[in-house]
Amino acid sequence: MSIRLDPAYRAAALDTLTDDEIDVLVIGGGVVGAGAALDAASRGLSVTLVEARDWAAGTSSRSSKLIHGGLRYLEQRDFALVREALKERGLLLHRLAPHLVRPVPFLFPLRRRAWERAYVGAGVALYDTLGGARALPAHRHLSRRGALELAPGLDPDALTGAIRYYDAQVDDARHTMTLARTAAQHGATVLNRSKVVGLLRDGARVVGARVVDVESGAEYAVRARRVVSATGVWTDEMQRLTGVASPFSVRMSKGVHLLVPRERIHLETGLITTTEKSVLFVIPWGSHWIIGTTDTEWTLDRDHPAVSRSDVDYLLERVNAVLREPLTTEDIDGVYAGLRPLVSGGSSDTAQLSREHAVAEPVPGLFVIAGGKYTTYRVMAADVVNAAVRGLGRAVAPSVTDRLPLLGAAGYHELFEDRDSLAQRHGLPVSTVEHLLGRYGAMATDLFGLIERDPELSEPIPGAEDYLKAEAVYAVSHEGALHLDDVLTRRTRISIEAEDRGLTAAPEIARLIAAHLGWEASQERREVDRYRERVHAERAAQEAVDDDTANAARLAATP
Repeated sequence: MSIRLDPAYRAAALDTLTDDEIDVLVIGGGVVGAGAALDAASRGLSVTLVEARDWAAGTSSRSSKLIHGGLRYLEQRDFALVREALKERGLLLHRLAPHLVRPVPFLFPLRRRAWERAYVGAGVALYDTLGGARALPAHRHLSRRGALELAPGLDPDALTGAIRYYDAQVDDARHTMTLARTAAQHGATVLNRSKVVGLLRDGARVVGARVVDVESGAEYAVRARRVVSATGVWTDEMQRLTGVASPFSVRMSKGVHLLVPRERIHLETGLITTTEKSVLFVIPWGSHWIIGTTDTEWTLDRDHPAVSRSDVDYLLERVNAVLREPLTTEDIDGVYAGLRPLVSGGSSDTAQLSREHAVAEPVPGLFVIAGGKYTTYRVMAADVVNAAVRGLGRAVAPSVTDRLPLLGAAGYHELFEDRDSLAQRHGLPVSTVEHLLGRYGAMATDLFGLIERDPELSEPIPGAEDYLKAEAVYAVSHEGALHLDDVLTRRTRISIEAEDRGLTAAPEIARLIAAHLGWEASQERREVDRYRERVHAERAAQEAVDDDTANAARLAATP
């Protein structure tokens, strides 16, 4: 039976938070922090994971949603990073999270340079080789006619041919949340909306942290033999709590993405091409395409990176350079921005900084990890836990997460093969069963149970018909969502997929989850109002020309 991260779990966890000294306290509920909690718990250590906002509320819900080796890193001759990332891609696809990670074909258009086919083809062939035999289908060279058959929406004058290859995709927020749930299944205590406000010291040594429950304001002293900081772009802020110089600096690179309806771009495959600054992706995402990304330095508000009109114009200009029918701002249903935490290496250009990670112990007892790629989160987590357990005073088992399926993985393939009979048994369309299996894996049986007990939950959410009412309820009954924004933005992707950014769906979702969270009518209204103000703030930022004015507009309109 899977663990339920419901309000009762959270209350019980808070009650016991200060009972005993634990082995490892992990600060930060992004993919690396959640991965570190799972790594440590699965080795038999006592673990608490705390996150100031919601699981994946920062960078780990705002990526390009790709599990990939980083084809462009081959050009930088970073072969070790690419090999490592492709190994992790294979593990996620075939063993760890087959319900959450799936293959995606991409087309790399070739231009008019005679040497380009040989150069790019050699790189993609190496990419396939590093990824392992039969990990994914091998690349193919295509003529212009062959490329246009797969991608009739491309401008014929923008290519002379193409190369098709495969990578993989993930819903990053759901994957990170599933990591946290899996860690809890292995005995970790996991708490979102729990903010570290100070470190506990025994002389020079860090021996825990002061943690505030953001929901109630109560403060707890959590004692731990080791503290791990996996706070991403907030690494420098955490470092200031130590009072000593940081062993490395983290710079922020902003990546912006747009969502447009699938019917606006006529492609049978994803698309990747280079720009003068970065790489441009067009990635299939349900009934949408994700178009991204930018790669520009960001020095402003970490909590809410803003999308400016310049960002949108830049992406539209670059993608329209290869499309037969240009896109306009009217075609955009959603936007989002994320900040990549890059370990500073002296370069003034964030596009040139390495995606490799660094681990340090700036003061005794505190271990900091920063940098890296989403795809290599598991390696990063194992590295920081390995560093933390040295000198713990007892033998600790090596990492086992390379063979530890996440919740929902075991039994997923069998259920998917049985999807027709599942649909018949539960009175659902086969497409709905496929949708649920692709988001929850074998945990979809929990949702079937909710629907059996309350048939209304089989209905689509008004204003977000790609999702069932059961999914909103499950988000708070099993997945730790505490606020309306958690459901709209991370447990589902309604906030970026719906044309109105989820404003129609918000009141109905608030109604569905209110009783499960103990909300009175006034709280339900406040949640809807707060979400509405957030959407208005994002739209105001998009009208601003540059980052400074977009950030100011975002902050001014945010309650």
